[in-house]
Amino acid sequence: MSESLVIVALLLACLIALLLIIIARREAAAVRRQAAAEAASLREDVQRQLSEIQSRSEQLDDRQERIAVERQELKERYTAAEEELHSDRRTFEGQRKEFEERRTHELARIAELSVSEAREELNKRLTDDLKLEHRTLVRQAETRAKADSEERARRIITTAVQRLAVPTSSQSIVSLIELPSEEMKGRIIGKEGRNIRTFETMTGVNVVIDETPTSVMLSCFDPLRREIARDALQALVDDGRIHPERIESAVEEAQERVARRDVDAGLRAADEVGVLGLHDDLVATLGGLRLRTSFGQNVLAHSTESSHLAAMIATDLGLDVDLARRAAFLHDVGKAVSHETEGTHALIGADMARRCGENHAVVNAIAAHHDEVPAETLEAVVVQIADALSAARPGARRDELDQYVERVDRLEKLAEKAQGVERAFAMNAGREVRIAVKPHEVTDEDARKMADDLAKRIESEMTYPGEVKVVVIREMRATATAS
Repeated sequence: MSESLVIVALLLACLIALLLIIIARREAAAVRRQAAAEAASLREDVQRQLSEIQSRSEQLDDRQERIAVERQELKERYTAAEEELHSDRRTFEGQRKEFEERRTHELARIAELSVSEAREELNKRLTDDLKLEHRTLVRQAETRAKADSEERARRIITTAVQRLAVPTSSQSIVSLIELPSEEMKGRIIGKEGRNIRTFETMTGVNVVIDETPTSVMLSCFDPLRREIARDALQALVDDGRIHPERIESAVEEAQERVARRDVDAGLRAADEVGVLGLHDDLVATLGGLRLRTSFGQNVLAHSTESSHLAAMIATDLGLDVDLARRAAFLHDVGKAVSHETEGTHALIGADMARRCGENHAVVNAIAAHHDEVPAETLEAVVVQIADALSAARPGARRDELDQYVERVDRLEKLAEKAQGVERAFAMNAGREVRIAVKPHEVTDEDARKMADDLAKRIESEMTYPGEVKVVVIREMRATATAS
């Protein structure tokens, strides 16, 4: 009996030991996982810190290079000034010796002159000496003034840029719409694709439906169209009713909401830069610039940045700060309507500012910021400087996006020239152009001919990668009301 108890006790002890070993192993595994997670987190922190240190090191290297370049420029300027001083000194010594010799040769002749003749000769010599000294002093003053002005201009521009912290350009051509369920995709597409075709025809935006279950993408080069389409599609998804008639009303409502956002954006930008008393039309037009870009740089952000820079530079130069700030804020207002009106955006913006009651100095600064008319004030020159600084700083602009936008915009305008076209949209990144025609003006045969003719014109008049598909849509719709 005692032996069996001992055996049972040993078995229990073994089981307990085995259980403890298992528990210990699990705890050790948990500790190892925790240690591994902490080690991974530490590695990420170390990597991030190393990246920050590397970035700061690169910034310091860039700053040291700039300092070295400026030091070399100062050394070269000092050497040039020293050489010019030695040259002037040698010239002066030569002129002095020549003068002494001439005076010595003239003494004999002067001795034979009368008192009045001697006085007249003395006055003439003194006048000549004063003129020579005056020219020397003027030349030296001009040299010092030029050097001082260049140094002051460089300091003013550098200070203004350093005081203004601005982001680099970042422009996307797609918008993502989150869906409540995958079933909503079927509603968006509609029976035989009629809903998605209506939506794309109304907005000119590609609806990209991929394998992602709860989202769709809107793709378009024109940010205004994409904003309207995003707003309209979000309203349709929230409402749940999606059919062609509802899509048309949703797009119209979205256009009104986007217009109100333009006004709000214009007011916020004007408050940010401190420009007051703008006409309502100018505020709405400026707000529309929030969706427009120039070489990838947001135009409203560029106008705001230029206004801050102009105010800083005008302050350092002792000019009219409010005038410079206001003119720089309005200088690109013509870009909001330049695609609708013939002429350059500078002259279009100046004409619009004149009609909205802006004073002549502001109008001239807007018109002159690309030297299309002469600048009449120093503030107008400051606007040119601020515009150039904002556009030329590193990271402000990208050429590729603007070239792409220009190409697809030209493609749309080429399509809109055909007779009977109601609207034309470039789709699929410029690889397709869709044209909605007026059914009472264009027959089915005319539509086919229009597609062929436009394809030939695109081939002959444009340069583009790959192929461009031309789609002409002729849709007859009849409506009636029962009362």
